[in-house]
Amino acid sequence: MKFLSRVSGILIFLSFIFVIFSYFFYSDFKIYGVAFIWLASSFLFFTIKSKKLILILLFFTLLAFLYSYINGFYIDFKKAFSVNLYLLTLLIAVGFLKLIATPKREKNELPRGKNSFLKTYFGVHIFGSIINLSALLLVADKMYKKAKLTPLQMVLLTRSFASDAYWSPFFVAFAAALTYAPNLNTIFIITFGLFLALSAFLITYIELRNEDFSNFYGYPLSFNTLYLPLLLAFFVLLTNHYYKDLQIILLISLFSFLLTITILPIKRGLVESIRILKFHIIDDLPKMKSEISLFLVAGLFGIIAGSVLLGLNFSLPFATFDYKAASIVLFIFIILAFVGIHPIISISILGDFFTNANHTLLAMTFLMAWATTVSTSPISGLNLTMSARYSCNAKEIFKLNIIYAIKMYIVCVIVLFIMSKYLGV
Repeated sequence: MKFLSRVSGILIFLSFIFVIFSYFFYSDFKIYGVAFIWLASSFLFFTIKSKKLILILLFFTLLAFLYSYINGFYIDFKKAFSVNLYLLTLLIAVGFLKLIATPKREKNELPRGKNSFLKTYFGVHIFGSIINLSALLLVADKMYKKAKLTPLQMVLLTRSFASDAYWSPFFVAFAAALTYAPNLNTIFIITFGLFLALSAFLITYIELRNEDFSNFYGYPLSFNTLYLPLLLAFFVLLTNHYYKDLQIILLISLFSFLLTITILPIKRGLVESIRILKFHIIDDLPKMKSEISLFLVAGLFGIIAGSVLLGLNFSLPFATFDYKAASIVLFIFIILAFVGIHPIISISILGDFFTNANHTLLAMTFLMAWATTVSTSPISGLNLTMSARYSCNAKEIFKLNIIYAIKMYIVCVIVLFIMSKYLGV
């Protein structure tokens, strides 16, 4: 089984390379990227511990396929098997970033109290925006070694990390938004997303202003590696300025990998860098099996379910996708997430029905749904990790964050209204 796992790691890496190469140089090679990622997912599928959601999706995919076949509905199989391929490419690329971006703990640990809370909150948020869940796990592991996580620590970890999804271009949520709204205005999205992330912090800070922080201990991180996101943003935006037709999601993936293989030898030496990269490819990449399987199957289900809806002449109940429609869609996505339907599934099913919508407003709606539900939904990947790894009670996390989620929804509706007016929708 270990052999298959390592082979799968190599296949995942080859898929990444072929997808990048096919996009920039020779498009016919994309089929190899698709084949390798599905083959790797097949090898790793039986080693996934929690695959109930994936099996349910596969079951409904089969039902949707049979219904479409019987009724003669058109299915775009090429799109069905590759719709989330670029999303996974970004996920793989960001995984390489952690090899050079893992933050260090402050040499002089800050004392307990509110300052420690603030420093830890921004540390998780900033580094989480680059290396995703790795930043949260780094901090949470240290906290958990000392004692069971307190409600204050759970609030900090879930909200600081989840609010990254409002704006970070290195987040899977951003990749999903780009997949179904490729013509979005990146600067516009990041600007409003940062405002939402700041709003999330202010709401949290106001809620906790009367809490006793004297017994709170955090794990402050050093901010010395902030050069990395700035450097990455510079290369991506500069390239996009001169080559506007290139997709941002592929540019981020390309430069993330190029920066990794450039900076890693400088920091660790050539021989050590080769060893680190080898270990990451054959041991770390296979650990992404749950995400890879979920996104592949969700994309497959979304396209085939969409074919059924199109065959039944389904149409959205609103002619114009303005802030009112966006607010309703956001509310529906949030409710669906609370009852167990991951945002990627909702987006996969309905994404293609918004082809005539303003892509910037649509993408912002997707990001809002993802960020608002990740911190609160008991079945989100974040909260399942918190439950399994740190013995947190999912219901307790839900109770801690549900009022916060309602407040953020109200803020999101206001932002959608402002964006809609500004975009002339």
